[in-house]
Amino acid sequence: MNTVYLSIGTNMGEREANLKLAVKLLTEAQGVRVEAVSSIYETAPVGFIEQAAFLNIAVRLTTDLSSAKMLHLCQKIEQELGRIREFRWGPRIIDLDILLYNHENIETESLIVPHERMFERAFVLVPLMEISTPATGQLGRAYEALASIDIQKEGVVQWKKSVTVEEFVRSES
Repeated sequence: MNTVYLSIGTNMGEREANLKLAVKLLTEAQGVRVEAVSSIYETAPVGFIEQAAFLNIAVRLTTDLSSAKMLHLCQKIEQELGRIREFRWGPRIIDLDILLYNHENIETESLIVPHERMFERAFVLVPLMEISTPATGQLGRAYEALASIDIQKEGVVQWKKSVTVEEFVRSES
């Protein structure tokens, strides 16, 4: 089994409902077991800043899917929820990014793992650290990166406390 960490974000429409639906679709996917969902964090936009604030979570799952098939599943969920890629760092109804896939370093035309900018972004690292434990390798590197980031300056605020995966997907937005 493969251990995978995802970052999921949204800043359009019913943001919390978007996150919950994305996680629900992951829980329903064949060969995927969602094990943990972080608290929801509201975060300032990065890159293109003239847009609404984001809600972000991290998800830990196990799967028998290859990294390529996991990427395909993430993209399928984005499409199903209506993701349109207008421009880089623009507003989005949903965004699913593979942060870590086991302890592997993957670099293909369509996938880079660990995610190429995750170690620079508090909105990724804060929820990720909530559902992981200090370790060596990429998670250890993530803990070190987070220690050097001013979380308040980065605009990352806990919006809703973590619950179990089951409570997350069935609770009202």
